[in-house]
Formats: sequence, structure tokens, C-alpha cells
Amino acid sequence: MLDFLAENNLCGQAILRIVSCGNAIIAELLRLSEFIPAVFRLKDRADQQKYGDIIFDFSYFKGPELWESKLEAKPELQDLDEEFRENNIEIVTRFYLAFQSVHKYIVDLNRYLDDLNEGVYIQQTLETVLLNEDGKQLLCEALYLYGVMLLVIDQKIEGEVRERMLVSYYRYSAARSSADSNMDDICKLLRSTGYSSQPGAKRPPSYPESFFQRVPINEAFISMVIGRLRSDDIYNQVSAYPLPEHRSTALANQAAMLYVILYFEPSILHTHQAKMREIVDKYFPDNWVISIYMGITVNLADAWEPYKAAKTALNNTLDLSNVREQASRYATVSERVHAQVQQFLKEGYLREEMVLDNIPRLLNCLRDCNVAIRWLMLHTADSACDPNNKRLRQIKDQILTDCRYNPKILFQLLLDTAQFEFILKEMFKQMLSEKQAKWEHYKKEGSERMTELADVFSGVKPLTRVEKNENLQAWFREISKQILSLNYDDSTAAGRKTVQLIQALEEVQEFHQLESNLQVCQFLADTRKFLHQMIRTINIKEEVLITMQIVGDLSFAWQLIDSFTSIMQDSIRVNPSMVTKLRATFLKLASALDLPLLRINQANSPDLLSVSQYYSGELVSYVRKVLQIIPESMFTSLLKIIKLQTHDITEVPTRLDKDKLRDYAQLGPRYEVAKLTHAISIFTEGILMMKTTLVGIIKVDPKQLLEDGIRKELVKRVAFALHRGLIFNPRAKPSELMPKLRELGATMDGFHRSFEYIQDYVNIYGLKIWQEEVSRIINYNVEQECNNFLRTKIQDWQSMYQSTHIPIPKFTPVDESITFIGRLCREILRITDPKVTCHVDQLNTWYDMKTHQEVTSSRLFSEIQTTLGTFGLNGLDRLLCFMIVKELQNFLSMFQKIILRDRTVQDTLKTLMNAVSPLKSIVANSNKIYLSAIAKTQKIWTAYLEAIMKVGQMQILRQQIANELNYSCRFDSKHLAAALENLNKALLADIEAHYQDPSLPYPKEDNTLLYEITAYLEAAGIHNPLNKIYITTKRLPYFPIVNFLFLIAQLPKLQYNKNLARRFLKCLQMLWAPFCSWRIMSGTRSSHGGLLKHMCLISFLMSSEQSCNFSPTSSMKGLSLDHSTTKMNLKMKLDYSRNCIFPSVVGNIRHSKKDVSHGTS
Repeated sequence: MLDFLAENNLCGQAILRIVSCGNAIIAELLRLSEFIPAVFRLKDRADQQKYGDIIFDFSYFKGPELWESKLEAKPELQDLDEEFRENNIEIVTRFYLAFQSVHKYIVDLNRYLDDLNEGVYIQQTLETVLLNEDGKQLLCEALYLYGVMLLVIDQKIEGEVRERMLVSYYRYSAARSSADSNMDDICKLLRSTGYSSQPGAKRPPSYPESFFQRVPINEAFISMVIGRLRSDDIYNQVSAYPLPEHRSTALANQAAMLYVILYFEPSILHTHQAKMREIVDKYFPDNWVISIYMGITVNLADAWEPYKAAKTALNNTLDLSNVREQASRYATVSERVHAQVQQFLKEGYLREEMVLDNIPRLLNCLRDCNVAIRWLMLHTADSACDPNNKRLRQIKDQILTDCRYNPKILFQLLLDTAQFEFILKEMFKQMLSEKQAKWEHYKKEGSERMTELADVFSGVKPLTRVEKNENLQAWFREISKQILSLNYDDSTAAGRKTVQLIQALEEVQEFHQLESNLQVCQFLADTRKFLHQMIRTINIKEEVLITMQIVGDLSFAWQLIDSFTSIMQDSIRVNPSMVTKLRATFLKLASALDLPLLRINQANSPDLLSVSQYYSGELVSYVRKVLQIIPESMFTSLLKIIKLQTHDITEVPTRLDKDKLRDYAQLGPRYEVAKLTHAISIFTEGILMMKTTLVGIIKVDPKQLLEDGIRKELVKRVAFALHRGLIFNPRAKPSELMPKLRELGATMDGFHRSFEYIQDYVNIYGLKIWQEEVSRIINYNVEQECNNFLRTKIQDWQSMYQSTHIPIPKFTPVDESITFIGRLCREILRITDPKVTCHVDQLNTWYDMKTHQEVTSSRLFSEIQTTLGTFGLNGLDRLLCFMIVKELQNFLSMFQKIILRDRTVQDTLKTLMNAVSPLKSIVANSNKIYLSAIAKTQKIWTAYLEAIMKVGQMQILRQQIANELNYSCRFDSKHLAAALENLNKALLADIEAHYQDPSLPYPKEDNTLLYEITAYLEAAGIHNPLNKIYITTKRLPYFPIVNFLFLIAQLPKLQYNKNLARRFLKCLQMLWAPFCSWRIMSGTRSSHGGLLKHMCLISFLMSSEQSCNFSPTSSMKGLSLDHSTTKMNLKMKLDYSRNCIFPSVVGNIRHSKKDVSHGTS
């Protein structure tokens, strides 16, 4: 008969594809369950208030028109709804496709069953398929996987969340208009069941059977599948577990399938006592906690509580005397086998000869170990016992008492068993690979020994002193030929013949009295030894490895293993070399991947890679989690080292008196530093002993694992330091900004120094890691803060800065800002508020307008540069860009509202424009006309002034940041600064030349040069924020005339103050002139224009007139100046009650035909 899984067997391939798809769907559901947007849970009051009117459950379908009309009635809700759609449509679509695939799966399975019944597959019916070994396995798996899908969905994705996602997808996608959409069927299948996975939650009535029956399935098929599972060992597992007490473990996978499938026919659970008794006696006589799929555990005592027949059948198993008996038995077994395993693991015990002679004994030990570990881990797990259920709690307490449960001892047994299993597998793999070569070698050696013996009895070798014996000579030559004739491929015949040859050699030694010649005896003994080795070698079968793979299955602990994490980490902390044993445990856990991947691989499905990557990635993440204790311990030691180096150890001076040598030696602290450094190197050595390991399909390199762990710990600690260090009290006077920046700077310097110290001992690039991770932290926080200003948010899984393996932690916001960079920016804006401070541009300083005390100055940005580096200043600048864009958009909205929609203001502006037209001469009665227009528009200037002051304030801050960045770049990277300036000038020259002569080259649209160079220029501070375009808009009517009126309305409020100028004079004479001289004498490359500006400022402040002439002083001779620019007409009016500078909004808005859109500089 044709093989059921052959490629040309359509019937077998069809069901194989369905089962393969089922395993892939479960992996996708598990993967997606980790990415449920929190907003769909509506747990927070803020989310409920904000999104409650746009996120609906299935009540929406009762009257969609009503809900949509409510949305349309409120423009702000429509805008929020559109923003929500843009941010979530991608992930909602992914969830919908997963839900759709579940429905499609059961539809495909039903269609396959119909095709079987209708005879579509020739000579195949449901009965014949169930008679086939592969056929009955696949049919049982197909139904079982559908049940697992439903259980996983309800456990991982709550019913309310599913409903909200489906409604959102329905509203935001084209599904409602698609003719072939099966949206209704999907909604019916996945509507909320009322089940909650929260501990202590009450189970809904008729759950889960009512959920399983939402899509009808052929009842005969369900009944026949249950019949097969009740009667057959469909996977032939009992052969791997020959002992009767291991039968429940041998049938554990089948028991899990039966548990799930029984919910498709709940009448058996309710009323069929005989069947349930049979099932319990066969599958659950000594166990009641089972793993149904990849570590998802179920306690039958709880799960079968509502079902009379099932509960009654299980009572014998749950009887306290039986519980006590099983617990005591497994406690005894675990103690016995643990001692055996420890004996086997002694150095030199597991030799090849010993292993080959004791295969049954070793396999029995492995079976006992794994069975005991399975029972103890499942029945003592916290997840399997509801603390609110008194009976379950009583049973668990009984188990813990009777088996003398100690998690550390159980973990040690698991560790030793994994190590023992790993060594055995490696030995068998090596022996299998060398099997034929060794067999041929032994055969050749044995044959040669017989040939030599034949020569001995030929009498031609005088030194042997053996008499010639032609009979023995001929006999030994015949034996040699017989040995050579043994055939490796016919192992059975070869083995039988080898045994006969051994017997013949024993007999010839006895009957021919050859014991007297030691040399002959030795030859005979060697030949028998080689023949024995041939028998051992021929008995090395792959079946042993297969049995070890079946027995060593740890898929039941896929989730339970996490409860042992703290024990693993404590063991590593005490003994870092423990990592080598853990490697075997992780590889043992990787055997769980065989379960979901087997059918996917058999079907040659393209899902193989994604499913393998998911499960392998989960396992590698767990490995990283366990081994993270090493970087944590290293950093703990590092903090102690930094404390010693900073506070205790005094730096040795260049010259030192001999008498003070002992004082500076400080042997105690230095010994402590050396001791801590040694501990760090030991931890490093421990993880590097692990060797490169293939976990699933992911190769784990211990060096990379160590580096990633160090990065993760660094990110965690630096992110926390930044979060904690930049929390400000807005009521504090003076501001806490500078003290907190200095304190944070000291903390960051400590981390930096520790990395500099550690890098040589752990063989990593400390500076590279520091710069990469700190920049990533700051850029991520800037990105999250800027999300507030974006319509389409950047989610964590979309962010280029966030990482799965080295995640940047998120902290609960303490104010309106999301992150520390937002708090820093808003604190700077608060203390430099133009309503309470006055900015003096020439001094780069802000003064309090009431007290006239300095509030802050350019030193603030130097401090930020020291604390957060270039990344911090750059991130602050980027955030200010977004804020300016927001303010400009608000300004446009305000302009539309108070000017373009106000008929009175428009009439006034039209009258003014008519009065001043045509623009050919001075306006007659200008004073009267302008004052009249200002009086009629008086109400608009307050909002107008506030908008301009906000943008002006942020522009001044951006200028200060650019100055600091540029200064820092010139000082620290002068070659980079020079290269960037020259490249910028060259590019601008080429672009100007192109506009003068279009035949000359110009960067194409797909050329990213200009975009990329802009990022470099801004990072180096080579840009002018006042010349940036922030937003584009359509041409605004009356915009020039409104700005003109605003200017002449505000000018009378500004005046020049001589006293303020004289007050500046005193400090400038002391501070500014020496600074100018230093810059000239030290040869700093400062532009003449900038220097001229400073000197003209001094001249201006020394004079009480509004115009001043400047001439170079004698101390500045030799400096070439453009004398045409030395004469300045300065028209400035200052007033204590107003900010001294109002940067114009006009320079930051460009008119175009486009609509208003987001855009940073």
C-alpha cells in the first residue's frame, strides 16, 4: 500500500498540511499575545476617558450607525479616531489574520472530513485513515490542535480584547465591503467566553465545551478519534518505557490530546462513568497535573470538577492514601537515581567499553530520572494549584510533605540528569559516526592475529620455539578468512558468526593445550577481545539515541522551568563554572522544539523558519535571563571598585617623599580592589566556558552573550540614573536644574570610569559599548517624548532604538512629560520663561525681571553637554524642534480663529489696506490711521504676543545649543568640524551654481546626501535655527499687515534703559575684555564678524548714545577688520517688564500650496 505521507498521496498530504498549519497558528498566537496594545485593555482611567468613545466591543454591531453618528457629531473624536487607526491598524490587522487563520483551519478540517466521506480520495475513508499508523496520528492531532488553539486564545488574549480588536478591524479596514469576507463567522467563533486567566477568577458555566462547539464538527469523527486514543498507543511510546510503572509517562502526550478532545464530546465527561474510569485507569492512575502543549499545565482535579463522571473516576487517583503513596515513591526513586547519576558523572567513569556493556542499565537510570523529574515538577508547581481551592491546596501540601520536597535538590537532579544525558548522547553520536570504521579496524586486527598464529605454527619462525603443526596452521588460516568474510551490512548474521568464532577460539585453546605458550595465549586473547569489540560495536544502534530523545523530553517544563531561575542564578553567583552544566539543561529544554516542528518539517512548510525562530528565540531569551546574573554581579563589584577608587584610594602624586610612601600605598583598599577585580574576571571566565551552542536554530556565542548581558545591565542602570536624576520640583527656588545636572554628571562619570576600568579584564570595547548604549537610551527617550507631537506614533516594536535582547526600560511618567528628556526640556523652558525672565543676548544669560539676579546662562548647556554628551544636547534640540512645530501649528489655528474668522477684524484690516494704498508715498495722517487700526484690533495682540514669545524662547534655546555643540565639536573634533564646514560650503556653492546654470549637476531626488549631511551639521552645531523651515502652509491673507500692526502696537512698550547698560558695564569691564584678549592672543579660530560683534557690544555699553564708533585698541593691533562694518546703528529699547528680544515667527513659516504638515528642521 502507498505510504500515507508520500508526496503523491493526496489524502495524507492534505491532512499533514492542515496539522502543520495548526502548529504554525499556535506559534503565531503565542507570539502575538506578547504584543497586545495596552490601550485595548482599557484598564487605566486615562485610557477609558480618552479612548472609551472610539473602542467598542460587540455591542457595536447592534447599532453601528448610532455609534458612527456619535463620532461624526464631534470633530475632536473623529480626529482621535483617525489617529488611533493610523497607529494601530498594522497590529490589529496582524491579529485579525491570526484569528482568521483559526477559523480557516477548522473550515479546512471539516472540508477534509467531508471529502473523505464523499470518496474524493480514492480508496480512502475515515475508517481506513484511522487504521493507518500515520493517518490516525494526524487525525487525532488535527482535532487536538484546534482545541489547543481555542484554549491558547482564551488564555493569552482576553475575550473583551478580542472583541475590541475585531470591531476596530471591521471599522478601519475594507472587510465590511468585501463580498467574500467571513467576518461574521470569525466574530461568532471568537466572541468573548467570559473566561479570565486571572488567579481566583470564576470559571464560566459550560466552559470550555460551549466554546469548542461554536463551529460544528462531524460527531462520528470525534467519537472515532476518542475511541482510538482510548484503546491504542498511537505513537508506540510504550516501547521506550518498558516498565509498567512508567506507562502513564509513556502515554503522557496521548493523555494530553485526549483531555483536550473530550471537550468536543462533553457527554462522556458528564455521564459515561465506565469510559471515564477506563481513561483514568489507563492515563491518570498516578498523575493528575498534565502538560497539554508547550508547558501549558492543567490540574484535572480543578478542570474536571463540574463533570460528574470525570470527577467520580478521578476520585481514586486523588485519594489521599494514593497521593501519599505516589509522593513517597517518587521521593525514594529520585534519591536512588540521583546517587547513581552522580556516580556515573565521576571523572573517567563513563568510558566507551563501560557504556557499550551497560546500555540497558544506563537507559533505565535515565528513564527513572526523567519520570521522577516530570512528576515532581508538575505536581509541585504553583501554577497547577489554585490557592483559593481548599482541596487542591490540601493535596499539594500533602505532596510537599511526603516527598520531602526541596526545589534545590530537584533542580540539582535535573542539572545532573541533563549533564548525564548530554554526555551519553555525545558519546553515542561519536560511536555511531565511527561505528563502521572501528568495526573494520577490529576485524582487520583479529584477522591479522590469526594469520600470525598460523605463521607461528608453520615452523618457519625459529624464535617462537613452537613446534610445527600443519593442522593448527590451516585452522588458524581458516579462522582468519572467516573473520575477514564477516559483512558489516548483515549485522545479525555477522553477530551470530562472531559469537561462534569466539567459542571456537576458546575451545582450541583448551583442547590443544596451548596455555603453556604465553605468546599464543596472548594472541588468542587479543583476537577474542577484538571479536568482542566487534559485537559491541555492531550493537550500537540509532534506536538507543531515539529512545534517549523520547525519554529526555522536557517540553512539559517549557514554562515551569522559570520557577527555578532564582536557584540557577544563586548557583552561578556562588560558582560561575556552573554555566557548563546549565548548558546541558538548556539543550535538554531545546528538545521541546521537536513537538511543534515535526509536522511542519514533514510538510516542507514555509512556516518552518518563523516557528523555529519564535521558539528558539524564546529559549535564548530565557538563557539570557538566567545568565544575566553574571553582568549583575559584575556591576555590583564594579560599584564597590568605583567607590574605593573615588573615596578611599588617594591618587599618588608625581613626586613623593619617602616617609609618606606607606600612607599612599593604602594596601588594604588596593587589595580589596584587586579582590573585586579578580571576582569580575572569574564571572567572565564562567560564562565563556559555556562554548558556542546551537539552541534550536539560533547559535549562542558566549562572548556575545556576555557583551549583550553587560550592555543590558548598563542600559538598565544608566536609564534608571537618568530617570531618577532628572525629576524636578517646579516650585523650588532657585531651580534644582544645575545641582541635579552636576549630581547626575558625577553618576555618569562613575559609570564611564567603571567601564574604562573593566574593559581589559572582560575583553570588551568599553568606550564603544558606552557610546552606543548611552546614545540609544537618549535617542529612544527623545523618540518617545516626540511621540506626543506625532499623529502616527512610533511603537516600541517599530523603534530602531529599542531592542528585544537589550531592552531600554520604560518608567511611569511623574508629570506631563513621558521621559527624562521631556522633564529636562520643560524645566529649562520654565526657568527661562519670557514672562518672568529677561534674556541678554550679548551675555547669553537670563535674568529674573523682579530680582535682577542671574537665572541661568550658557553654562547650563555646557553642563548638559558634560552630563548627557552630544547625544543629549542633540536630542534636546530635536525635541525643541517638535515643540516649535506644535506652537507654530497652534499659532496658525489661532490666526485662523481670531483673525480670518472675525468679521470685525477683517473689516478693519481691509479699511487699513485701502487707506495705505497705493504704496507710492508716505501715508497721510498715518498716526491717526495706525492708532485707529491698533485700537480696533487690540483684543488679538495678547494671544499673538504669547505665541511669538514661546517660539522666540525656544529659538533662543536652540541657538544656545547650536553654539555649545559647535564649540564642543571644534574643541574635541577639529578635523571633523573643518571637514563638515568645507563640505557644506562646497555643496551650497554647487547648488547655487546649478540655479545659475541648470546644466550643472544637482543631487537627484533619490540621493540622500543632503539629508544625511544635515544630520551631521546639526550634530556639530553648524546651522542657524532662525533660518530653518518648520512647517509649510497656504498663503495667509492679511499676514504682512497683521505683523506690521503687531510691531507698531508693541514698540511703545519697549524703551532703552541707560541704568541697565551702566549696570552691565561694571561686570563687562572685568569679564568681557580679558576674554576677548585671550581669544586673540591664544590664536583661537574665531570669526572676525563674531569678535567684532562682541567688541561693538562693549563700545555700545560704554556709550550712552544709540550709535557708536569702534576702533581697534592697541592690544588688538594686527587684526584685520572690515571697517565698513564697524559703524553700527543700534536701535534697541529695553524695559524691565518685557523680554528684550522677540524673534519673529515670520522667518519660521514658509508659504506654499501644501497643507499644514509636521516637519522638523
